[in-house]
Amino acid sequence: MLNEINESYEDYLKTIYIISKKNRGGWVSNSEISNFLQVKPSSVTDMLHKLSVNGLINWKPRNRIRLTETGKEIAKNIFKRYNLLKEFFTNVLKIKDTCKLEDLCCKIEHHISSEVTNALENFGVLD
Repeated sequence: MLNEINESYEDYLKTIYIISKKNRGGWVSNSEISNFLQVKPSSVTDMLHKLSVNGLINWKPRNRIRLTETGKEIAKNIFKRYNLLKEFFTNVLKIKDTCKLEDLCCKIEHHISSEVTNALENFGVLD
């Protein structure tokens, strides 16, 4: 497994995770990812190849995508950090601008440590 996953990998894993929760069997299409991230399908295909080579997704070109157990675990952690940050900014700091808030959380989620994640959990922002 990769020790350090770059932000774009994390963004794609989180996106696949979010979409897969809505789809039967957890399968996701290239076009769903492209639409969600607002990027070209060719960009998605390039990233899917990288994620597949690193064992983070099950995928073959022109086929649907599913997270591997490793990919799913990483995606769940990213999604958790995002939600903790969003709840903290909304409920503790009382930030109201949801568009800016979502962008901010998405940028910060890549840089907080497990120590900060645990502190946010222990702070009780998701209670």
